[in-house]
Amino acid sequence: MTKCYTPDDPREWLNRAISSLIIAKHEDEGVYLEDLCYQAQQAVEKAIKAILIKFNIEFPYAHNISQLLSIIEDTGLKVSETIKESERLTPFATIVRYPGIAPPIEYKDYLELIDIADKVIKWTKHIVLD
Repeated sequence: MTKCYTPDDPREWLNRAISSLIIAKHEDEGVYLEDLCYQAQQAVEKAIKAILIKFNIEFPYAHNISQLLSIIEDTGLKVSETIKESERLTPFATIVRYPGIAPPIEYKDYLELIDIADKVIKWTKHIVLD
């Protein structure tokens, strides 16, 4: 069982990000890849917000990863191109997870997005836990 922290503790947001990533990696029969990518998006969003909480920076309760990364960059923290790739997950918070609005995701794309989310979690751990 994961230790819970208060909502203003960045470790709690990191825990939630890790939980979402675990769910995102849980492929099972009958589960849509788009739904798993939604969980990967949630993992990245919560991880970024953990960093913002660590530095006492207010943030919008929005799903736009690009916007959240811009706020981090405004603090002077470097955001690598690899981490910026996570912006590809933003659509999964909204339209991509609903039927008929976007084409189904390909398995190879799902794997790429999971890899990106993994990298964001590792980056966040380095910042939040050090």
